[in-house]
Amino acid sequence: MLCVMLGMDNQHGHGANTYAESAWSSRSIRRSRFTWAVVAAFCVQACDSGAVRTGEDGHVQPEPLGPPDTVFPDDFGYVHTAVELPDGHVLVADPLGKALYRVDMDDGTRTVVGRVGEGPGEYRQPDAVWPISGDSILLVDLGNARLVRIGPDMVFGGSRPIAVFAGDDAPVMVLPDAVDGEGNAYVPVLGGYPPPDSGAILRIGTTNATVDTVARYKLREYEVTETDDGTYVIPIRMSPQDAWGTAADGSVVIARAGHYGVNWIARNGTVIYGDTIPYARLPVTTAEMEEDLRSSQRHGGIVMDMGVREDGTTATNFSRGGFGPPDDEVDYDDYTWHDVKPAFHNATVRVDPLGRAWVRRHVPADSGTRYDLFDRGGRLVSALTLAGDRVVAGFGRAHVYIVAFNEFDLAFLERYRMP
Repeated sequence: MLCVMLGMDNQHGHGANTYAESAWSSRSIRRSRFTWAVVAAFCVQACDSGAVRTGEDGHVQPEPLGPPDTVFPDDFGYVHTAVELPDGHVLVADPLGKALYRVDMDDGTRTVVGRVGEGPGEYRQPDAVWPISGDSILLVDLGNARLVRIGPDMVFGGSRPIAVFAGDDAPVMVLPDAVDGEGNAYVPVLGGYPPPDSGAILRIGTTNATVDTVARYKLREYEVTETDDGTYVIPIRMSPQDAWGTAADGSVVIARAGHYGVNWIARNGTVIYGDTIPYARLPVTTAEMEEDLRSSQRHGGIVMDMGVREDGTTATNFSRGGFGPPDDEVDYDDYTWHDVKPAFHNATVRVDPLGRAWVRRHVPADSGTRYDLFDRGGRLVSALTLAGDRVVAGFGRAHVYIVAFNEFDLAFLERYRMP
C-alpha cells in the first residue's frame, strides 16, 4: 500500500496516473483576486534592496519580528493553518474543538461555519484549510475522510474522498502538507523497508485527476537492529532531514539538510539551487530532548483507522490526536538521538505572497523561535526571531498569522504586519 501521512512527528514515484473522477463542481472557477505577478515583481525589488546582517563568523544576525498588532483573546485547541478571507476575517480549523471558525481579529469574535455531522455543510474533524483559486478554500475534514471545497460565501461545495486510487490501484491518502493556488494537493510518500533515505513529493490534482511525482527529499535517519525477536527500525530523533513547501504558482521549495539552503523547483521542472548558509552546530542536550518530545506531543499526529461496515465495504477514517504530555516520566534513553541539531525543523515550509520561503530554524532549547526567509533565487533575505514557541500558520495580503502555544499547550492566534 502506498501510504501518505501528514504530521506524524515530522511536519513528507508515480508517473501521471488517473484515478476516480473528481467530485468538484464542473463550473469554471474565476482566478483569485490577488495579482500574484504584481506582488512577485514587488518582491524582487524589495528583496534585492538590502542584505541581511552577518557577524564576524559569517552567520546571519537575526532581528526581532516585533510584537503582533492583534492577538485573538480566546484560545483554540489546535491550529495548523489559517486563511485570510477577502473581507479580512480569518478562517481557522480547530481539530480538537471540532469546529471551523470565521475569526474577526479586530473585534476579537468568532463564529462557527458549518456544523458537526456527515452531510453537506458538515464535518466531523476539520483539520486544515488552504486558500485556492476563486477566493475559495480547501477544507481537510479528517473525521469524514474527505476534502471539501468551500466558496468565498462560505457555502460548502463539492467533495472527494481523502483515500483515492492511483492507476496501479495503490491507495493514496491525500493529506496535504501544502496546496497550490489551483487546488492541487502536495503530499509526502513515507514508509517502506528497508527504510529509504529519500521520499517522494506527489502533486495530486483535484480538478484534472492526476498523480505526479514532482520532487524527492531526504528523510530522517533510522537505526535498524536485528534480534532473535525480529527486526527493529528505530527513528533517530533530531537527525537531519529536508523540509519542503509549495508556492501558490505550484513551485516547490526544498530546504536542504545536507548543506543548509533552499532549492526551488518550478512547474516545468527547472531547478534553482540556492546559496549555502553557514550555521552553528548545536549539541543535543537533555533540554533539547525535552523540547523535542514536548513539541511532538504538542502538535500531535494523524492516525488512520480502517474498518468494515455492516454491508462489507471498507471504511477509512482519520483523526488527529496524541496531544498533551506523556502520562509517565520520560526516559530519554528509550529513544535514539542524533548528536547535534540539524539546521532547521522539518515542518512545512510556508511561502508568503511575496514569494519568500519561511524556514523554521533550530535554536538552543528555550530560546524562542526563529525563521529564515529565502527569496525565489534561494538567497537568504531576512532572519526573524520571536519569543516562545510560535509557528507560522498562514498569510494575508499584508499580514502573517502565527500560532503561539502557552505552558498549557493552548493555541493562540496572532496577527503580525508582513515584514
